[in-house]
Amino acid sequence: MSATDVTRADSKEEASTETEAGPAESPRWTVRRVGALLAPALIFLGIREFGLLVLTWMAAVTDRSVTEALRSWDGQWFLAIAEGGYRGVPESLVDAFGQRSAETPLAFFPGYPSVVRWFAGIDGAGGIGLVSASFTVTTVSGVVCAYGLARMGQHIRGGSRRTGLILVALFAATPMSIVLSMAYSEAMFCALAAWSLVGVLERKWLLAGICCALAGLVRSTGAALVLAVGIAVVVAIVKRRDGWRPWVGGLIAPTGLVGYLTWVGAQTGEWDGWFALQERGWGTGFDGGAATVKFSLEALADARSVLEVATVGLIVVGIVLLAIGIVRRVEWPLMTYAAAVLAMDLFANGLMNSKARLMLPAFTLLIPVALALARRRPSTAVLTLCALAVAGSWFGAYSITSWGYAI
Repeated sequence: MSATDVTRADSKEEASTETEAGPAESPRWTVRRVGALLAPALIFLGIREFGLLVLTWMAAVTDRSVTEALRSWDGQWFLAIAEGGYRGVPESLVDAFGQRSAETPLAFFPGYPSVVRWFAGIDGAGGIGLVSASFTVTTVSGVVCAYGLARMGQHIRGGSRRTGLILVALFAATPMSIVLSMAYSEAMFCALAAWSLVGVLERKWLLAGICCALAGLVRSTGAALVLAVGIAVVVAIVKRRDGWRPWVGGLIAPTGLVGYLTWVGAQTGEWDGWFALQERGWGTGFDGGAATVKFSLEALADARSVLEVATVGLIVVGIVLLAIGIVRRVEWPLMTYAAAVLAMDLFANGLMNSKARLMLPAFTLLIPVALALARRRPSTAVLTLCALAVAGSWFGAYSITSWGYAI
């Protein structure tokens, strides 16, 4: 075959490929492609909208305002800090013992209220209002987290795109997922934590470090993320992987959490100022799990409320899922993070009714469930997720309408 024939054959092959697949530089935006791109957001928002519909129904039955319910308890503190800063919080807001000092507001991390304040001020002097801004920031954070979880599901051992989407649905349907629609900081923290862990799995150490640092400005649970990212960084350095990037990511990771705790210490005049505020204001401190065990036994003995009995059940489920994840060899950074979140929750005393909510950031516990459902028939997976969404939506709505105490 001559050179001319070869050239003609190559040209025909290129033309054929271009006809079948289209030019590589201009992919077609088909309905299926757009649907695949929007799937994590649509799944998350769809389940959360169902949860809000259930909340609307239960709020009407109990004669509660939906908006008031969604900004209750910690939401009042975050909105007050967003409006007036730490020094502008109204005196009417008090701690769990009905007390208040100038330092009490410092118990709440600044990340979420700062973003709410910035967002509320975007549209000129009036802005969109702090309440609307808080709900918008929470919702956007939830969507960002959904995309992080969808990506995480593709990187885990045995994972796939389907696994990632199921993980998103499980996260949106968890029993205390109502806080993913409230003026609470969990959604923002989970978004940053998810992408930090994705950075670890993909060995994108700058992404992991930056998201970890920002998460440390949002919630104290950032300590669990710092632990997971820190260990992963040490392993990468010991194995001499990725050059200078693990070093930089590892140095950045703890800056948010350490920086805020140090600042609170300087403001209170106590090196452990933030922990002292938690102890004095909410009776929260580490006791090795003694208070959690006592609470669980008492709640099961007299079955005094649905929320408390369900909380004990969720604690057991969380521990079991952690064990399954370890046995199934889910990536160790993900299990390290989940174990640390559980330890911070269950080994502390304080408000026992918040245990279920404080487990929400341990979303990597859901990975074994997502892997199992991904292997089942689509109908089985959909029915299971629908049942979980119904149960989770009711429980969340019950916790802020019928239940009379802080969650």
